[in-house]
Amino acid sequence: MTKTLTITTPDDFHVHLRDDALMASVVPYTAKQFARALVMPNLKPPITTVDQAIQYESRIKSALESYNHFQPLMTLYLTDKTSLDEIKKIPEYKQIVGIKYYPAGATTNSDSGVRNIDDRYDVFELMEKLDVALLLHGEVVDPGIDIFDREKVFIDQHLLKIHKTFPNLRIVLEHITTKDSTDFILSSSKKVAATITPQHLLLNRNHMFVGGINPHHYCLPILKREAHRQALLSAASSGNSKFFLGTDSAPHLKSTKENACGCAGIFSAASAIELYAEVFDELNAIDKLEGFASFYGADFYGLERNKSSINLIKEDWVVPEKITVGDEAIIPLYAGRKISWRVI
Repeated sequence: MTKTLTITTPDDFHVHLRDDALMASVVPYTAKQFARALVMPNLKPPITTVDQAIQYESRIKSALESYNHFQPLMTLYLTDKTSLDEIKKIPEYKQIVGIKYYPAGATTNSDSGVRNIDDRYDVFELMEKLDVALLLHGEVVDPGIDIFDREKVFIDQHLLKIHKTFPNLRIVLEHITTKDSTDFILSSSKKVAATITPQHLLLNRNHMFVGGINPHHYCLPILKREAHRQALLSAASSGNSKFFLGTDSAPHLKSTKENACGCAGIFSAASAIELYAEVFDELNAIDKLEGFASFYGADFYGLERNKSSINLIKEDWVVPEKITVGDEAIIPLYAGRKISWRVI
C-alpha cells in the first residue's frame, strides 16, 4: 500500500538565496516547498539596513511571480558599525524578524561581521527591549581553536554569558552541529532555540572524504563526528519545540566548489523537505516531522501557523545530478542519489 503524508506547509528558517541571476535560478526550489523562508543577509555588500532589507525582499518577490504564496522573512547583518537607531526601525516592519550575527571571517561573505561580540552588547540590550530575535552563527574564529571545536567554544566563551546577561532576548543558535549545542538548548530557557540542517542530520565528517575530498559536502559549521549527528537526530525527532527546520541551503556554482578555494556551503533546496522526511521516516518518527517543519519555528518567531498543506508520497526518485544556472551548474545535496519521499 502506498504511503502518503499530508502536513501543514513548512517554513525554512535559514536559507541563502543570493541575488540577481543566481537568486532567480534557486529561489523557486525553496518557494515550491515552503510558505516562508528566513533569508540570510550575507550578500556582497551585506544587508545592513532596513531599507536594504525591504529592497531585497522586493527583488526576491519579483523573481517569484508564479509563487505568490511565498513570503521571504528578512534579516539584518550585524556589523561593528550597526547603529541603535537602525535597530529601532525594525518593529515597524513585520517581515524583518531578526538580526544575524556572523563572527568576522567565519563563513561565506562574513568579512563584514563582528570582530568582538562583547562590543555589541548595546545592540543586544536594545533587541531584548524590542523583542527582536538574535540569530547566531555560533562559532569562534580564533585560529588556535580546532575547527571541530569552534561551536563548543562559542557556547562556553560567549553564548552562556549572553543568555545570562539578556535572559529575555530571543536567541536562535543556527545550524547546530554538536551534542554540546543540543545540551545547551535543552538546558536553557524557552527564549533559546535552534535550527537543524538536512546535511547535519544525514552526514558526518567522514562523508567529506569518501572517494577523496568531496567539496560538495564542505559546509560551515563543518560536519562533525557520528556521535554529534546522533545527538542532532535525537533532538530533531524528539518533538521538542526548541528545535526546528532551517536548511542553510547555500548555492555555490560547481566551478567555485571544485577549485583550490572549495567554498563552504551545501545546496539542499532541490529536495529539502523530502530529505527531512527520509530522516524522520528512518527514525520511525514521521509523525514528528510536521511539528519540526511547520509549527515550532513559526511559534518561536511569533508568526501565525500556515493554513495550507503539502502532500508527500513514499516513492523512490532521484535527486538531479545538477541544477543548471546559465552556462554553469550547482551540485545539490544527494545529487544523483535515490531517496524515498517526494512532494506530490
